[in-house]
Amino acid sequence: MERLLDQLTATLSAVKEGDYSARVSHDVAGDFLDGTDVEPIEQVNELARMRQRLQAQVREATEAKRRLERQNERLEEFAGVVSHDLRNPLNVAKGRLDLARSECDTHHLDPAERALDRMTTLIDSLLTLAREGEPVGETERVDLGTLTARCWQNVDASDAEVRIELDRAIRADPNRLQQLLENLYRNAVEHGGPTVTVTVAELDEGFSVEDDGPGIPEGEVEDVFDAGYSTDKDGTGFGLNIVRQVAEAHGWTVDVTESAAGGARFEITGVEFAE
Repeated sequence: MERLLDQLTATLSAVKEGDYSARVSHDVAGDFLDGTDVEPIEQVNELARMRQRLQAQVREATEAKRRLERQNERLEEFAGVVSHDLRNPLNVAKGRLDLARSECDTHHLDPAERALDRMTTLIDSLLTLAREGEPVGETERVDLGTLTARCWQNVDASDAEVRIELDRAIRADPNRLQQLLENLYRNAVEHGGPTVTVTVAELDEGFSVEDDGPGIPEGEVEDVFDAGYSTDKDGTGFGLNIVRQVAEAHGWTVDVTESAAGGARFEITGVEFAE
């Protein structure tokens, strides 16, 4: 009986992983029949019940897979709509704003520009989230020190400072890793202030990114990776959710704690170092 249950469990696990050809060994089923004291008819009935339960679970797993495929298709459609139907009018509005600046000088245009910039940021974040569930592309050797320095140049942080205290290479998808680093940098600047200091350092199994800002409010550590969470009124709330998705797509783990200076410290572990 125990061998049969083990086989049933293994078969169900294989089906849930997508192996729909998995079957219970006839030898194991035969041994079960030969090794019980119950009447043959009861043996047959028990096997029939087990088969029905297994078939029901297979159907459930198959339907769940189909639902997930349909959701992914709708998500791709959503990303296409966002990319085309929202960006086009936004670009028109930005063009008109530039023309307005050339024809008149009024402080009313500044809030309009900030609003358009925020819309652009939101669209970029939504597109990233819509596509982040995909597995990473082919990984390659990435010089972490070089990439972290380059990513800092893409962040609006003229008065902030970054300290890079690592000189290692890792295996990663460079484009997705860049998304992870830039979102951690922006999070530090948005919440730590314009003069924040960000430190990127090596860990035994990965690397850390920490700042000397005010840190994460007590009781909210568990929420920081949720989509929409932000303590900044101008924040999108998507940055750290993107960080987590990129890390998980690589098979890494990302944890948040307090830095030595009282700020936020993000530790990315499970990373494969490269020579």
